[in-house]
Amino acid sequence: MGVGSVSRMRAFGRWVVVGFLWLAGAAAACGATNRWDAEVAAFARTDAIQAPPSRPVLFVGSSTVRAWRTLAADFPGQPVLNRGFGGCHLSDVNHHFDRVVGAYRPRVIVLYAGDNDLVEGKTASDVSSDLAEFRRLVRERVPEARCAFLAIKPSPKRVSALEVQREANALAAAQVRGDRQWTVLDTFTPLLGADGRPDATLFKDDHLHLNPEGYRRWAGVIRPWLESGTAGR
Repeated sequence: MGVGSVSRMRAFGRWVVVGFLWLAGAAAACGATNRWDAEVAAFARTDAIQAPPSRPVLFVGSSTVRAWRTLAADFPGQPVLNRGFGGCHLSDVNHHFDRVVGAYRPRVIVLYAGDNDLVEGKTASDVSSDLAEFRRLVRERVPEARCAFLAIKPSPKRVSALEVQREANALAAAQVRGDRQWTVLDTFTPLLGADGRPDATLFKDDHLHLNPEGYRRWAGVIRPWLESGTAGR
């Protein structure tokens, strides 16, 4: 084999390695962005079997929403629909917006996300930016919806994150102030004990997710807003 042929083979080998590394990086990035694809795709299969309510009160967000199995009982007479998935970030909800929000043309959106974000490397400002993007998507695709952001909850497992949670909740409240389409509901304070720390009696054994009493506390905050003239006009 001539010197020229060897050089060409070496060059080809380098391009193969570079190409492989690029594809691996792209696949990793895609996996990070689309990590909930399978779970979100399952919603469409569920909808094909049982049609969702028309113009629902849509609860969307991370696993605290997903695990809320008593929505219908907690909000009687409301056409509730649960589209919580995984341990998602708010950016994941944005990525899947058309499938978990837009497809249902909700009259009301109740959003809970940001909890996982803050303990997995994101800042309060990051969460605020992702909320701004969610609001942009709502204005563009379901402008008639009335929306509530549920304040990021305190939990015994994440007690070290209390201050950054408070910061993120304050940024959310400041962001929507003056916007008649939006409100931030205080689902933070009702989960605190007299000592100002998360009340462990309101959580499951994992010290992260709410138990039935914890969800009753949340329903007590959300129900008056839902039943008022400010939701779903």
